Amino acid sequence: MMLKLEKSLAAWQSDNFKQIVREEIGGLDETSLPLQEGLSRANYVDASDLSVLILRITEHETQIQVKTGIFYQGIIAGCNCSDDPSPMPSHTEYCEILFEIDKKTAETKVLLLED
Repeated sequence: MMLKLEKSLAAWQSDNFKQIVREEIGGLDETSLPLQEGLSRANYVDASDLSVLILRITEHETQIQVKTGIFYQGIIAGCNCSDDPSPMPSHTEYCEILFEIDKKTAETKVLLLED
């Protein structure tokens, strides 16, 4: 998966880099992130309440690597009968994602990290 984190690259080596990265990742469309593949307790992603935790930042010659922990909600769909008014239960999900930001172009590889 590839996208551009231009605001994050522009903020590199500034005091607010972590905040900008969290905001930019948190503002991404859920389809830009491998959240579905990261589900462990549910079968569908509900990214309406996405929380980004910066775990590690590493600088290399050509890229900046940002290891993140992502908290989001997952729902278990398909378990309610058609006449059951109960809401679908949601579960807090967590996965770790590595963002590799190219220092020249801001093109960013997004990699789901396995346990």
